[in-house]
Parts: sequence; C-alpha cells; structure tokens
Amino acid sequence: MGRYILRRLLQLIPVFIGTTFIIYALVWAIPGNPFAGKCGSRGCPPTYIAEMTQQYNLDDPIYVSYFKYLGDLLTGNFGETYSGIEVSTLIQNAYPVTLKLALIALVIEGVIGISAGVLTALRGKGFLDSLVLASTLFLIAIPVFVTGFVLQYLLGVQLEWIDPSVSSDPGIGELILPGFVLGSLSMAYISRLSRTSMLENKSADYIRTATAKGLAPRRVVGIHMLRNSLIPVVTFLGTDLGALMGGAIVTEGIFNIPGIGGLVYDAILGQEGTTVTAVVALLVMVYLLMNLLVDVLYAALDPRIRYD
Repeated sequence: MGRYILRRLLQLIPVFIGTTFIIYALVWAIPGNPFAGKCGSRGCPPTYIAEMTQQYNLDDPIYVSYFKYLGDLLTGNFGETYSGIEVSTLIQNAYPVTLKLALIALVIEGVIGISAGVLTALRGKGFLDSLVLASTLFLIAIPVFVTGFVLQYLLGVQLEWIDPSVSSDPGIGELILPGFVLGSLSMAYISRLSRTSMLENKSADYIRTATAKGLAPRRVVGIHMLRNSLIPVVTFLGTDLGALMGGAIVTEGIFNIPGIGGLVYDAILGQEGTTVTAVVALLVMVYLLMNLLVDVLYAALDPRIRYD
C-alpha cells in the first residue's frame, strides 16, 4: 500500500503541472490589456504599465512566466493583486469559510443521500420509494439558486428561523442551510446512485450465500451489501468536494458568505489573473488528493481490491 501511495503521489506531479499550466495560459493569454481601467478614467502612464508588466512577467514567453510563477507558488508565494494585496492573505481569509461550507454540504449529502438510497432499496417499491424518487427528481430539475432563494425567503424572511445572511465569521450552525442548498443537487444524485447500487448487489451471489449461511440480516446488509454498494458513492463524494468548493459562487452570493466563490468572482471582474490562478491551483490540489483518498478507500470497502 505504501509503495502504491508513493507511486500515485509521483503521478500527481505532472498532472498538477499540466492542469495549472493550462489555467495559467488561459488566464494570462486573454487578449486585451489587464491594466486597462486601473488608473481611473485616464489611461495608465507607460512607466506604470512597464513596471506592472515586468512584475507579473508578462513580457516573457508564456511557458517561462509560468515556471517563474510555479517556483514562487511552491515556496508559498501566491503573488500580489494589482492593488498590492497579498493573494495568500485573501485566500487565508476566504478559504476556511468555503472549506467549512463544502464539508458541511458533503456530510449532508452523504448522510441524507445514502440513507434515502439504502432505505428505498431495502423496502422496495412503495410510497417511500416513490417519494424519494420524486423528491430527488425535483431537486435535480430545480437550479441551486432557486432552491437557495426559496429557502432563504421562507426560513429567513417569512418564518424568521434563521438570519437571511450569515455573519462575517460564520459558525457551523449558520452554514447548515447554505450547506444543504449547496449539496442539494449532489444529494439527489447520491440517493439515486445508492439505491441503484444497492439493488444491483441485493441479488448478487455473495449476498444469497451470506443469507444461506444464516447471517443476521443486519450483518448481511451492513457488512456485505453496503460496503460494496458504497464504492461508486465514495467515488462521487471524493470528486464532489472540489466541485462544491469551486461551485459555491452562487450559494455564497445568496447568503452573503465571504468565501472563495466571491473572491474568484471579484477577481474575474477585475481581471486579477494572479488571484484566479492561485485559487484554481488550490482547487486542483483538492481534486488530486481526494482522488488519491478515494483509491485508498476502495481497498477498505472491498477486500478483493489490493494494491501490491
């Protein structure tokens, strides 16, 4: 297992370089002057443009400027915005909030989605199965921003159970509703995926063998059926963490959450290429590490899988 993890970590290096280079090239190769409008209604003086071009290595070929940026990135230097603010400071303030929100959404979608899928698969066709299928189809069909606005209006404005907007330093309690909104779409997919996977394994030979051996139904379901059924669900959950963090722009905007989503949105509007590239590089790392974690969990869920 240790050699496999080491090999996978080494494989992450070219993947990280390739993905971050593509993002860097897309951000900095956009036609136009990134310093346009930075000096108000009048144009920026040539000395300012020359200094900023040299500072951000924009006069070098794209691959040269990228490797200069990569060298700074590996030393913890994420660069500065055009106004002179350290990007690492902006990320340090926004990233923990979005990470907390994404983890809450991941837990909500995992617990509710898996529970609903397992219950409907075990009980078979009936009222509960129809209710879950109709509810998940409704969540899939409704955009996340509609779900967010409706819940915010009903629970925050009409019933006054929550504050419509979270505080500047939100706690876990304030992020439960935004986390539910953020993970609602994935929760519907996980519920259907769990249900389908459980139904497939329900009629498998090893389940019939375990039942014929006289094992308790709870052990057959919890130890044998559920473990194998969770493999596709774990794959979905592992890759979904990065998607939740990168796709939280709408949810953070609805509930006024000071996270990565708002930071990236403002950076795109202001053509702050350094900020956009740094945030995307962190999201790439999350994706890569979560994929590695999912592969390791496969062996824990299915004893037939071994990494030698």
